[in-house]
Amino acid sequence: MSSLDVVIRGGLHFDGTGTPPQRRDLGLRAGRVVEVSERPLDAAGARVIDAAGAWVVPGFIDLHTHYDAELLAAPSLSESVRHGVTSVAVGSCSISTILSAPEDCSDLFTRVEAIPREHVLPLLTRDKTWSTPAGYVEHLAKAPLGPNVMSFLGHSDLRTRVLGLGRALDANVVPSEAELAAMERWLDEALDAGLLGLSTMTNPWDKLDGDRYRSYALPSTYASWGEYRRLHARLRRRGAILQSAPNITTKVNALLFLLESLPRLGGRPLKTTLITLADAKSSPGLHRVLGGLTRLVNEALGGDLRWQTLPVPFEVHADGIDLVVFEEFGAGEAALHLADELSRNALLRDEAYRRRFRRDYERRFSPRVWQRDFHDALIVGCPDASLVGKSIGAVADARGVHPVDGFLDLVVSYGKELRWKTVIANHRPDEVARMVSEPGALVGFSDAGAHIRNMAFYSFPLRMLKLVRDAERRGRPIMPMEKAVWRLSGEIGDWLGVDAGKLRVGDRADLAIVDTFEAGRVVPELGAERGFGTFLPALSSKAVRLRSGAARSVSAPLPP
Repeated sequence: MSSLDVVIRGGLHFDGTGTPPQRRDLGLRAGRVVEVSERPLDAAGARVIDAAGAWVVPGFIDLHTHYDAELLAAPSLSESVRHGVTSVAVGSCSISTILSAPEDCSDLFTRVEAIPREHVLPLLTRDKTWSTPAGYVEHLAKAPLGPNVMSFLGHSDLRTRVLGLGRALDANVVPSEAELAAMERWLDEALDAGLLGLSTMTNPWDKLDGDRYRSYALPSTYASWGEYRRLHARLRRRGAILQSAPNITTKVNALLFLLESLPRLGGRPLKTTLITLADAKSSPGLHRVLGGLTRLVNEALGGDLRWQTLPVPFEVHADGIDLVVFEEFGAGEAALHLADELSRNALLRDEAYRRRFRRDYERRFSPRVWQRDFHDALIVGCPDASLVGKSIGAVADARGVHPVDGFLDLVVSYGKELRWKTVIANHRPDEVARMVSEPGALVGFSDAGAHIRNMAFYSFPLRMLKLVRDAERRGRPIMPMEKAVWRLSGEIGDWLGVDAGKLRVGDRADLAIVDTFEAGRVVPELGAERGFGTFLPALSSKAVRLRSGAARSVSAPLPP
């Protein structure tokens, strides 16, 4: 009888190191790869997966999610797992649920990430039983997780625990030496518990929810660079990671992060990952400048900074005016501050407010993420079916009004039943190919678990593989397929310093089987997944979770 638990038969094996794939059998035992064989393996007594005609790849790594609340409600995180992701990072953008009280965590999280407060607050109140990094890790270790889970400690969570939420939101409050030392101690405890590092936020249009401090920016944005540097020094000393976001509207302080990543006095650099490298319609060409500066910092000056990028158009959907990009200018922020629909509609009808909105919309040279063009905003759902398929600008033109007035009239009439979309970045395929090839970038930033009605990039690994394969078929290759797999797995695992992303003898058996349908057949284990053709006509995947007795192939957290 075979000593193997699982045999994966005849798949094209990518090991996650960037070496060319080979047709191989894989033998798995106790959650590890124990054989990679040119010849058929003895499968007597083992579970056999026929992978002929498919790719067997390391499970993909998603280094930017907001699954913090969903880990309580549905820890299988099945939407990522079914797209081949077997490792995810939470605690992004300065927001974690580790140190602060349930209501504080909810108010930090729900408006920023567009998750209903009425669901998140009761969930945290009922199920959040920890208040320390070690307690959080213990909770995750007991949870029935689908993928592996890694976490950052959120700076907004940290500031709130040390200063109290009110003081953490007061720009006039300068933390005392004792308070800064307390922040450092909590960060050390988080790193000792196995967390990846610290996530911060400097972008001011991420706002709090709730009634106490509604529309304040996240606590991390009130910190000085002196405070940031104190915490950066701790990360640098420990070889841990800083995840952050520059001011996305002005982009200027991205230069500070580039400089911060440089080594100090011959020491180690600060491992830094930032959101996001994107070909924005509002700032064409900026991604090329940032890419060039990052190569200079990393290759010539010894820095270690990686932007996060996506291999897909950055398409966003909105229900009425509920979309985070409106937080980047005053008129939009004023509307989103009002949670009550009657109060909001009264504001939207006010002519003085409309003049203010038109000024913000027409200010050509103001910093921005959204291109502020309602002619580039397509209506996809509306009680008036005659409007579906038209741009908001075209509707305004037909009514003889300014695009802003046309939009606000539609919102007043239909509220959240007005569903529209626009692409704010990554609209040029050649530039997307350039960004996913950029050595100063990591392919990720799905934002999984957040903005579910607005944007969803859960399928980014498969979209990356399809992008690369389709380019090769057109005779304009972007990179070899083995490099694309590496960029989604081994490269990220190595940079994060975690036991994930490789599929060789001795490695963890976190893997995905990708069926390309090249042979006109479906891997039996994957038959139910064919429906993924809705967004990937030629690619589907299913992550394979492996268990052997009490041994688990997924655990939390991954060791640093």
